[in-house]
This record gives sequence, C-alpha cells and structure tokens, in this order.
Amino acid sequence: MILRRRRVPEDVAEAWRAFEAVIPALERARTALTTSVPSTRLPGRPLAETLLEFEESLAEVGAAMPSWRIPALEPEWVRATDGLAEALALADRMRTGAEPPHGFEGLIGLIGELLAPLDAFNEAAERFRDLRRRR
Repeated sequence: MILRRRRVPEDVAEAWRAFEAVIPALERARTALTTSVPSTRLPGRPLAETLLEFEESLAEVGAAMPSWRIPALEPEWVRATDGLAEALALADRMRTGAEPPHGFEGLIGLIGELLAPLDAFNEAAERFRDLRRRR
C-alpha cells in the first residue's frame, strides 16, 4: 500500500514560505539582544547598539507581516502583530530615555521582557505545522 501525503492548499503553502522568510530577521533581532549579555570571555555589546539592531530587524519583520496573513491563521497573525508592536514600543522606550537596567539581573530581565512578546511567532509556527499535518 502506498501512502500519499495530502497536498497542502496553495494559500497555506504560500503563507508558510512567507512566514519562513521572516524568521531570519526575527532571529537576528533575538541574537542582537543576547549579545548585550556579558560572558566570561566578552564584556557584552552596549545595550543602545543592540536595541537599535533589534529594532531594525523587527522593522524587517513588520514589513513582511502582510505576506503571511491568511484567514486560517488570523488569531495567530494578530497576536504576532501585537507582540511585534509591544516589543518595538518597549525597545523604543528603552532607547529614548527609560532608566537603563542595573546589573546583570536587570539586563537579563529587560531582555526577557523584550523577547517575551515575540513568543507569538512560535505560536504561529505551531499553527502552520498543524495546518500542514491536517491537510
């Protein structure tokens, strides 16, 4: 017996490809922030510098958001859009005058706050996987 894979509808496949295209910019944003954290070998990059890189990478993600919007992922797309806006707003506040974090724990906490809203993209990726498996 030959098992055949169900074909994924083209709208879902196209949206998936568009979603995959935003992942590198999203990863660059996450990586930029984590380079602020000092290690035993490196002092960590200045937070202002990494915040700028974070914002620039997230702007790329924002520009590509419409490309993966489809009805089957509307709730996840909205959460990802809201998460993106929240992360950008917090980064802007930090860069333009908020009190800088104090110490290692403060920096780690801030980075966690900045990255948490982006977890919505993980939810969208999981929903894409579900759609691809079901069809």
